[in-house]
Amino acid sequence: MSTIADVAARAGVSKATASRALSGRGYVSASTRDRVEAAARALSYVAHSSATSLATGRTQTIAVIVPSVGRWFFSELLAGAQEELLEVGYDLTLFSVAENSAARRRVIEELLPRRRFDGIISVGMQPDSPEMEQLLRLSRPVVSVGPHSSQMSALAIDDAAAARIATEHLIDLGHKEIVFLGGAARADSFTFGDARRLEGYRSAMEAAGLREHSLAVPSSDTMPSGYASAVDLLGNRRTRPTAVIGVCDEVAIGAIIAARRLGIAVPTELSIVGIDDHQHAEMFALTTIRQQPRTQGREAVRMLLHHLDDPRTPPEHVIAAPALVVRNSSAPLR
Repeated sequence: MSTIADVAARAGVSKATASRALSGRGYVSASTRDRVEAAARALSYVAHSSATSLATGRTQTIAVIVPSVGRWFFSELLAGAQEELLEVGYDLTLFSVAENSAARRRVIEELLPRRRFDGIISVGMQPDSPEMEQLLRLSRPVVSVGPHSSQMSALAIDDAAAARIATEHLIDLGHKEIVFLGGAARADSFTFGDARRLEGYRSAMEAAGLREHSLAVPSSDTMPSGYASAVDLLGNRRTRPTAVIGVCDEVAIGAIIAARRLGIAVPTELSIVGIDDHQHAEMFALTTIRQQPRTQGREAVRMLLHHLDDPRTPPEHVIAAPALVVRNSSAPLR
């Protein structure tokens, strides 16, 4: 089996130069890189991760922490991150651990400090939590997707603006009885993103003079929970709203299914809007606010690699503008 020393000798360069040329890290002239790559192909050389780590001081591994891989948003984001990492020869170590769980505390307090990896991507972590502080103390670059600390780079959608745009769309269609469906039963248990979306809904209702019509109904961020909460909400004809905003598309799709089971026509009798543009949103003709988690996953990796290449880079915060996608689940009030 060929070694990096064999490649270097064939290309007429040092082992360090050969390693830089093959890893893509550090400066190497184009002609030298071509010569080293040609030598590696001729010798059928494949870099060993341990050797690469010794030569570059890196593990070529990124840790990713998500609350769940069962939800569409997180699985799409992971797919994008892995695509980008594979293209640059990095490995992904995944920790899928629910918020406020013993497993999550063990990962952050015990596993991460003793594991070797080059950086961390955290997804959906609360911005001022002790967990976030612990990640920053690990002295490795951290990029957050969603909520973030001012001390780390991050990218996210403007959650408050997303819900505000969804609410304003329904108000423009003539609706007043608009219910926000989603989030925890207690305000102190809301995730950061859900709380921001509720805030955006309430600000739009208040700006339109509809504060007394504001109503938030709890639901976890799943289709079954959205369905169950919507059945209770829509079951009484006398108190039934004319429009619903789901905290996410899964909840909104659950509400569409509930309305159909109850014989309520969408959108002629009930308008429903979601947030996220889930892969099933088109199938349910759901009006929604679009975000692109796969793209966010790729961008998070690029941002993290930039910090690895230049540790002096200051934290960067990229907030994507929400975009309304109008389909057939919303219509003017009859």
